[in-house]
Amino acid sequence: MKQIFHQILSSLMALLVLASTVSWTVDKHICMGRVMDISLFSHADGCGMDMEMEKSCCDDESFTVQGQDDLKISLEKFDLDQHVFLVSFVQTYFQLFEIDAEEPSIFSEYNPPPLIRDVQVLDQTFLI
Repeated sequence: MKQIFHQILSSLMALLVLASTVSWTVDKHICMGRVMDISLFSHADGCGMDMEMEKSCCDDESFTVQGQDDLKISLEKFDLDQHVFLVSFVQTYFQLFEIDAEEPSIFSEYNPPPLIRDVQVLDQTFLI
C-alpha cells in the first residue's frame, strides 16, 4: 500500500512539474459575440464569415501562459527569517514521528496476583 501511494504521489508530482514548465497558448475565434472555436497550441478555425469588409463581425483572441523556466532553488535567496523557519519546521517534523524507546509502565512496581489455578485451561474456554 505504501509503495502504491508513493508511485501515485511521484506521478502526480511529475505531472505538476510538466504542467508548470510547459507554455500554454489558447486561441479563440469569436463571431458576433459568441465563441465559435477554442484551440490549444494552434490557430482556431474560422467560422466561414471572414469577408473583406472594413468592420468584420469576427474577432480572434489569443493568450499565452508562460511556463516556469528556472527550476533550481538557490539557498542564497533566502533571508535569515526563512532559514530559521525552515530549520524549525524540519526539526519539529522529525520530532513529530519520533518513537520513544521505552513506553512508561504504570504497573512496573506492582506484582501480579498469585496464580492458584489456571481457570481457562481447566474449563477449556479460550478467546479466539
